[in-house]
Amino acid sequence: MEIFADMHTHTVASTHAYSTIMEMAKAAQERGLEFLACTDHTPASVDGPHLWHFHNLHKAIPRYLYGVGIIYGAEASVADYSGRLDFPDEECEKLDWIVGSVHTEILPSGTLEQNTAAYLGLATNPFVKVIGHPANAKFDFDYETAVKAFAANNKLVEVNENTLLWKNSEACYRKLLPVCRKHDVRLIVNTDAHFCGAVGKAERSLALLSELDYPKELIVNIRRGNGDTPLQRFLKDICSE
Repeated sequence: MEIFADMHTHTVASTHAYSTIMEMAKAAQERGLEFLACTDHTPASVDGPHLWHFHNLHKAIPRYLYGVGIIYGAEASVADYSGRLDFPDEECEKLDWIVGSVHTEILPSGTLEQNTAAYLGLATNPFVKVIGHPANAKFDFDYETAVKAFAANNKLVEVNENTLLWKNSEACYRKLLPVCRKHDVRLIVNTDAHFCGAVGKAERSLALLSELDYPKELIVNIRRGNGDTPLQRFLKDICSE
């Protein structure tokens, strides 16, 4: 398996990342990707860029760099246990792609019920396309309850290559992914790359999914031999606007 789109990456606009958008796009081309989402942290994060960064994405960055379609997005953080994001709806609406993630630096882990409520709120946000790196051992939640909500609200659950380097993250994914499969939840494999050398390289994630025998038809950004996937068509529509 290989991915055709890396839909969660960071540039130097997030100051704990190390590559420019040009460097990231060039790396995406070299990896054979068709699409690259620029999803820097939102301004409430310690290292998040100013709001103008997001306002200017459409104006400053071409839709294609090195032949790769650029998707204008953000990784927004869950701000409280209701699942509210730290990025206003009117800002989300202006972008193509929102990854909604829990970062314990912004929302410390609460009780199991509080953590689950945060994910339930995130699931109902109409602007969120992806539930970002949910396999965080520091933020445990009721998988069965939350995954049902992800499925009901048509959210993609992310298998995050960078997160698999975190302590106990793989163990969390091994518990979470069977629940996702039980409820036919669609997954997306992203790198969360913070450096151009990591773009498109998702070997650990793909190996885990292969080992768990997750249905390929439920992994939205892997290459198919039978034509475009719905995600490919969706992204092509964005890039043709």
